[in-house]
Amino acid sequence: MNIPYFFLPPQSWGPEPILTGQEARHLSQVLRLTPGQDIMLLDGCGRKGLCRIEAASKKNVQLRLLEEHYEDSPCASAVIALAFSKAVRRGFFMEKAVELGAQGIWLWQGDHSQGKISAQTAEACLGQMIAGAKQCGNSWLPEVRALKGGVDELLRMSEKADYRILPWEMQEDLPMLTSEIAGRPGLSIYVIGPEGGFSARELKALKQGGFMPVSLGARVLRCETAATLCLGIHWWASHLHKL
Repeated sequence: MNIPYFFLPPQSWGPEPILTGQEARHLSQVLRLTPGQDIMLLDGCGRKGLCRIEAASKKNVQLRLLEEHYEDSPCASAVIALAFSKAVRRGFFMEKAVELGAQGIWLWQGDHSQGKISAQTAEACLGQMIAGAKQCGNSWLPEVRALKGGVDELLRMSEKADYRILPWEMQEDLPMLTSEIAGRPGLSIYVIGPEGGFSARELKALKQGGFMPVSLGARVLRCETAATLCLGIHWWASHLHKL
């Protein structure tokens, strides 16, 4: 039987950690785990802990930390700069981003974005990412940032990246995104446009900022699909580079 995973923020860890709220309810009411059983904790910052349940109720679960260890962050880091939209599919992407090992997700305000980024945008993604981490056992959560300054802020934040990649649909004479481009050691940033596409101003700025246009094939992909595909190729290619 696989040991279930639960999330506990770094500041709440200790020799006798306590789960509260939704995590406690899930453990005691949904999974119906009881004292004496073991679980795994994640803190989203690379730490995993094996714990034993000492007492459990729907409001709090008392644990005893048996052992813990830290996992290194990947040497081939991927940040997805995803143009903000109101699409309901963003939650699906947030879960997949954790499963595929994204280091960061930058939600940026595109010229053709649907709606405006709010102050709560980044925080709203946390629950979806935690669900993905618990499902796959990834001890690292991506850092989510909301870039209200649009492409100009995106370019400033990308200055120190090792690789800047611009997936651009339906273009001729562009290289496909392959293992020769994706998944290389260092920091790669993939910028994905909104459902309405990049504006001419944004494309000019991105190219001048060193972003390399690549193709994802001959179909128009939804922004969340394109972002997930980029992460999947990056994940696969990063393992090839280790061989």
